[in-house]
Amino acid sequence: MFVLKHRNMITIINGILIAAAFFSKWITGNMSIFAWLMATASVLGVLPIAIQAYQALRVKVISIDVLVTLAVLGAFAIRNFEESAVVTFLFLFGAYLEQRTLNKTRTAIKELTEMAPESALKHMDDGGFVEVDVDEVEVGDVLLVKTGAKVPVDGTVISGEGSVNEANITGESIPVAKAKGSKVFAGTILDNGTIQIVADRVGEDTTFGKIIELVEEAQDSKSEAERFIDRFSKYYTPVVLVLAFTVWLIWRDIELAITILVLGCPGALVIGVPVSNVAGIGNGARNGVLLKGSEVIRDLSRLDTIVFDKTGTLTVGKPSVAERIYYGGDIEEALELLASVERESDHPLAKAVLEEIGDRAFYPVDGTEVVKGEGIIAKVRGHRVVVGNFALMEREKVGLDEKARTDAARLEGNGNSLVFTAVDGELKILMGIRDQIRTGVKEDLFRLRKLGVRNLIMLSGDNQGTVDLVSHELSLTEAYGNMLPEDKSAFIKKLIEGGRIVAFVGDGINDSPSLALANIGIAMGGGTDVAIETSDVVLMNSDFSRLPHALGLAKATARNMKQNIVIAVGVVLILLAGVIFGEWMNMSIGMLVHEGSILAVILNGMRLLRYMLRKDTIQEKGTK
Repeated sequence: MFVLKHRNMITIINGILIAAAFFSKWITGNMSIFAWLMATASVLGVLPIAIQAYQALRVKVISIDVLVTLAVLGAFAIRNFEESAVVTFLFLFGAYLEQRTLNKTRTAIKELTEMAPESALKHMDDGGFVEVDVDEVEVGDVLLVKTGAKVPVDGTVISGEGSVNEANITGESIPVAKAKGSKVFAGTILDNGTIQIVADRVGEDTTFGKIIELVEEAQDSKSEAERFIDRFSKYYTPVVLVLAFTVWLIWRDIELAITILVLGCPGALVIGVPVSNVAGIGNGARNGVLLKGSEVIRDLSRLDTIVFDKTGTLTVGKPSVAERIYYGGDIEEALELLASVERESDHPLAKAVLEEIGDRAFYPVDGTEVVKGEGIIAKVRGHRVVVGNFALMEREKVGLDEKARTDAARLEGNGNSLVFTAVDGELKILMGIRDQIRTGVKEDLFRLRKLGVRNLIMLSGDNQGTVDLVSHELSLTEAYGNMLPEDKSAFIKKLIEGGRIVAFVGDGINDSPSLALANIGIAMGGGTDVAIETSDVVLMNSDFSRLPHALGLAKATARNMKQNIVIAVGVVLILLAGVIFGEWMNMSIGMLVHEGSILAVILNGMRLLRYMLRKDTIQEKGTK
């Protein structure tokens, strides 16, 4: 309705009226204008609160909105316009601060569905291929996939060869060679080559379809969570109402009963939690961490298990040369010949080689021969240059001595893909290429352990050997390879069902179901929009070192919220006890203490703006 739709504008006008009232009081001393402005602010401010209180009562819920409404009406009835106006403003402003952090989440499901394949080239009875809607494809149909096209369904290659970018499914950055008998997945992209496939799974049954379904299901389950403050008010609000009614029933003192409602009004309570949240969220934003709301902070502060995707999270997500070894002489010329050949290729490993070599002289390349799955052979300046893997070296009868074979075994054992370069049948260069571990990740993982995370687990679509190497280097608790998105989601679901509080850290579309299903989804800011929108926490600029800060900040914010609740409730109990059992308490003293408690929780919350994780106190032994 109109009032709730313009709630934020009402909050602004409410604040302006209160400021004008105090300005009038301090400058002119005119109490009539002061009272009129405060009364107007009270009436305007209580409207959205009263409407929400009415809506809550209709479903038999006694929310804090009910108590605030009664308290404001009571204060208004005894002409304490200042209290009624200030309470409405604090309540509205606090609700605005918290709501603002929740409006940006989970809006990219439509964007995810739009990335699904829309058409396919289907084999017809006359032997040709016709483009049809992907919904018309049935299991058993034969489809043609050309270079640059999306694979329309999950299927099996029956002819042709090519290289498929499976980052959308496995998250791995290096394209996978496909030949007859290989499995392919819907939504992946054929980088080069042409293949024919037979459809095994279509529509919602494909791996990509399951990703969308998992995201939607996980988001629906998360939307049922209640705000902490509402759960607390379930008990707090009825107690104050019953207490005020009991006082009126026993002493027949309407002013005393209204005073109890006024003093029991949870001004500090309703502002204390949002102030802590906003301060914590503000600190995070300044330090490269986006925290999406109070529930995120609460769950993040309690987590005991973090599950990581490998590529783009623990590793850089881009293949690069980890080591290069030279053999014989004329290396500079060999590097120029290698650079000239690799310029002819768009393979990710070729790009990694070119980046490693740097600026070189380039020469014309003649008679290029691409050997599928092995490498490339070319003529450059009269030299026969062979660039590729071990199989190509053997095929071309390039002599590999004992040292070269030992070097190759060592590099491969360290998880590298090997690129040999031979000139005129003589080995010149050996490069080991792999996705490098992010700088400082090992130290960051240690900090996470010191902050109370007991289980650090890695899930990856990469092979188990590579996963084990990364896990060993980072001293992870567990590590599993060959994991599809549905496998990751099932693993996380099992952890949650086992009672663990789980965070998942990832950056790709394939990570979206796991990000949504985990108690806390943490996305690298350099990842896809879908991953970022699906997540609860975003590490901006993909800065992994922000993760320990995010966890430490969440714990500090959760402590701060509890402190503010204790302050707010403690002050209310003292005020109510003073009204009922003491003669020293009156409205003026109560108001002073009440407003003091609001100031106290605000100042306590603002301490979070200065929070920084003290790295010196959790530094690993032996590091500097």
